[in-house]
Amino acid sequence: MTVITICSTKGGAGKTTLTANLGGLLSSLGYRVLLVDADVQPTLSSYYALNYRASKGLRSLLTETEVANTDDADYIIPNDIISTTSIGCDLIFSDDPKGKLQTWVRNTADGRTRLKFLLRKVAQEHNYDFILIDTQGAVGPLQDAAVLAADVLLSPIPTETMSAREFIRGTLGMLKSLSPMSSIGFKVPHLYGVLYRVDKTRDSANVAKEIREGLDGTRGITIINTVVSSVVSWRESATLGIPVYQATKDPKPKSQLMAIIDELGLIEAKP
Repeated sequence: MTVITICSTKGGAGKTTLTANLGGLLSSLGYRVLLVDADVQPTLSSYYALNYRASKGLRSLLTETEVANTDDADYIIPNDIISTTSIGCDLIFSDDPKGKLQTWVRNTADGRTRLKFLLRKVAQEHNYDFILIDTQGAVGPLQDAAVLAADVLLSPIPTETMSAREFIRGTLGMLKSLSPMSSIGFKVPHLYGVLYRVDKTRDSANVAKEIREGLDGTRGITIINTVVSSVVSWRESATLGIPVYQATKDPKPKSQLMAIIDELGLIEAKP
């Protein structure tokens, strides 16, 4: 089982769209996939239609889980937290409309580390191959928890000057701030950046070049070779609530998603 957290400290970078489409494609390939909406603005929760809506979501998972009275601190997960979507993925939706979960994570002793263990317990109970976590576009305790829960970090970087600057300032700053957690056994995972909404303009090409050259050799970060093109089918598919590769006859979106999966070595994660 592999946990992939899609993160960026900039809103509107494409995290939710990338999460939903990677999850949909992995599911279509026969893998058991769970999407987790860890954004206070719960876009992923409504990205796909639901065949079944559970009565509880992420807030309940974090705050209502009990620890069994045993030496190995086994977790007792609340009932009815798994919703099912129309495209084959399961979902733990965001049930925190007032944003109080951020404060709970900040003020709870194991708030930033609990999600890692709970998701592994959920995966064990439901036999998931992949868990994909969508995060908020800002630094905060809940994003910290999602990062520390991950095996792999994936960050979409739109090839726009302000987005690139925010990635370097905010996202890399967030990872640096969490690095001391390694001293207590919570290592920040390797981050893979994917150039996103790449068009054929000179500006886009220049920003892409600056990102690659500026981050080349940076420890813990890889800008993968695959790029995600700026095409209207990404927006149209979100409006329709279906994966992008079902919304267009253009093979590029699917091939680009498959290339991301390949570069991250995700398919190898399933025995």
